[in-house]
Amino acid sequence: MGDRGMRNVSRKSTTSRTARAQAILLIDRATADRIRRDELPKANPLLIAEIAGIQAAKNTPLLIPYCHSVPLTSVDVQAELRDGEILVIASVEAIDRTGVEMEALTAASVAALTLYDMLKIIDHSMRIVSVELLEKTGGKSDAQQGAKDYRAAVLVVSDSVVKGTRKDLTGPILQDRLMREGASEVLFAAVPDEVEPISATLRHWADEMEVALILTTGGTGCGPRDITPEAMDGVFDRDATGIAEAVRSYGVDRNRFAMLSRGRAGMRGSTIIVNLPGSVGAVEDGLDALFPMLSHAVQISEGGAH
Repeated sequence: MGDRGMRNVSRKSTTSRTARAQAILLIDRATADRIRRDELPKANPLLIAEIAGIQAAKNTPLLIPYCHSVPLTSVDVQAELRDGEILVIASVEAIDRTGVEMEALTAASVAALTLYDMLKIIDHSMRIVSVELLEKTGGKSDAQQGAKDYRAAVLVVSDSVVKGTRKDLTGPILQDRLMREGASEVLFAAVPDEVEPISATLRHWADEMEVALILTTGGTGCGPRDITPEAMDGVFDRDATGIAEAVRSYGVDRNRFAMLSRGRAGMRGSTIIVNLPGSVGAVEDGLDALFPMLSHAVQISEGGAH
């Protein structure tokens, strides 16, 4: 039967999400006239339907089994009476890791069903003819198109990897992800935890190899040999503090020890350089925090438009 659990969205980034859906209920023209004259045996059906739609949006996870609970920041439902039909428009907003299209669709559907329930006593010809999603925004599918076919590089900073006493596990992860995110080539090197080899390699890649994006891994912690951030003093022309802050913020939400990372981000010429920690988990979190937005940054650094 396959996996019956809810989809794990913990690795997705929190972003602004919106959705708008509509439902159409066909009614008899006489019914529309009675609604306008307020001649119905029950309360105002348009108002009640709007309230029902709002309640439905907030309770979507109780109605649709695989829907995540989302803290909605805004729900608006409008029921508009027209000749021969009632148009319901539901708009929903949230800041979360998953979209709100199901909340909007549920709101529109329940509002239409509420109208049907309140009007069936006088109109036996009613039909709900459509429920559809009009638009949605937010999340990875809404991210801007990023750079493609750019040259990238991965620098592993580790005494033990260079000496051969520890196998490098983070380099292959970074190389694979960069290729999947649009890089056409990924250079690779490993250097010891020393300022000069780190900065010299980065300067060579940026100045002579014209690498667009460099990710370093290792040497960002609080240990006596963790000097990768200090090595950036001889490399960066400009800091990109927002990138480093995003990596730390994303990591802290998943592992409190991420606050101990001192990794930096910046630019040398048009080359973007980002320091990531040396553990597999921290690298995976960092990559999820960076992409696809970092691909867009590469496009901008190469002269592209926002």
